[in-house]
Amino acid sequence: MVFILSSFIALLTLAWGFAASVDGSGSASLPWLIREQALYLSGVLGIGMMSLAMALATRPAILERPLGGMDRIFRLHKWAGILATVFAALHWLIEMSDDVLESVFGEAGQVPEAHFGALLDNLRDAGEELGEFAIYFVLGMIALSLLKRFPYKFWRHLHRAMPVLYLMLAFHAAVLAPPEYWGKAIGGLMAVLLAIGTAASIFSLTGRIGRDKRATGVVASVSSPAPDITEVTCRLDTGWKGHRAGQFAFVGFDRMEGAHPFTIASADRGDQTVTFEIKALGDYTRRLATRIAVGQPVTVEGPYGRFLLERHDRKARQIWVAGGIGITPFLSWLDALRGNTESAPQVELHYSTRTASGDPFVERLQRTCARLTTVKLHIHDASAGGTLSSDQLAASHQPAQRTEVWFCGPRQFGDQLEAGLAASWGRRLKFRREAFEMR
Repeated sequence: MVFILSSFIALLTLAWGFAASVDGSGSASLPWLIREQALYLSGVLGIGMMSLAMALATRPAILERPLGGMDRIFRLHKWAGILATVFAALHWLIEMSDDVLESVFGEAGQVPEAHFGALLDNLRDAGEELGEFAIYFVLGMIALSLLKRFPYKFWRHLHRAMPVLYLMLAFHAAVLAPPEYWGKAIGGLMAVLLAIGTAASIFSLTGRIGRDKRATGVVASVSSPAPDITEVTCRLDTGWKGHRAGQFAFVGFDRMEGAHPFTIASADRGDQTVTFEIKALGDYTRRLATRIAVGQPVTVEGPYGRFLLERHDRKARQIWVAGGIGITPFLSWLDALRGNTESAPQVELHYSTRTASGDPFVERLQRTCARLTTVKLHIHDASAGGTLSSDQLAASHQPAQRTEVWFCGPRQFGDQLEAGLAASWGRRLKFRREAFEMR
């Protein structure tokens, strides 16, 4: 993700640099020239990152393979949006800096204001007003996005305004960009980005995101194997084309609440049914067991994701690590292996739980793994001091063999394991994880 965003920023900066290097601004003094070019650069970076964020928001399944899955696409979308807001805020601050420069350097040496005729001047004035309004709104949206306690159902409706705000900012960028840009590389790049962002905005506003991957059905069963876990099985219509073990879907039980992403905890049996194990992590999921019933309509969009059993390296030692509700993709994997034991790899499955005695998945894992002789199960009970660490994993394996670790669980836990194992095993380690954080 860092490489993609850095490369994108570098491309935009390089295109701006070529345009700025040949820009002539007459007798303008250096401070005012710096302000003008900083204003242009921040604007280019802001609208460029916003265009990228809008394109990724359409859930482009075609990019799952090169980018590593829809979970990573959403993470890239989130950080592109954050960076777009940072650049937009910087752009606004630079625009507001003229009074400060006048007080320090005086009015002499200002970049002459260009005039393009009544029509274009009016368009530029309108673009400036729309851009300023949109920037204020976007700053508020990003603040609410980072405030995880803000209810999702309200945030979702506010977030739906983003395509409209983007169109305002795109108009702002198009009419206020220096006219000479449009005959250079920077103009061509901006035209492509604005066209992509505009198309993505229209795609979103017309409700077409995910439409071709959406299936309807009914809730077939609901249970609560633990106070904080809701198990839901859905029976879908022929719009559901099946899934692969480890994928997730957006599930909607309530139109007002909208769809939430949940990992599919069952293998595909060709019978149009999918099972989800949903942990109570917020207001919506805490009340879910009491708000849905058998026979209730449900909409499922997907499947998405590249956390797939079929992608495991058959020549590498397999270690699967799950923390808490992160066990769900592995439940799907184990379910798939039960139907095809010949292809089951030799695996060490480590499951970390806060309290094993009250965990509904422990007994299920023990029962399932007892039938799969190639899977060796390790339960790490934190309440009994049985926490899992990278030192434990490194000490129990020979360092010479190539090892593939699949991880799903809390981000901090995964960061610690990955850093520790990378230090011990170096290039012999392949650490794969699900970046399951959509907001």
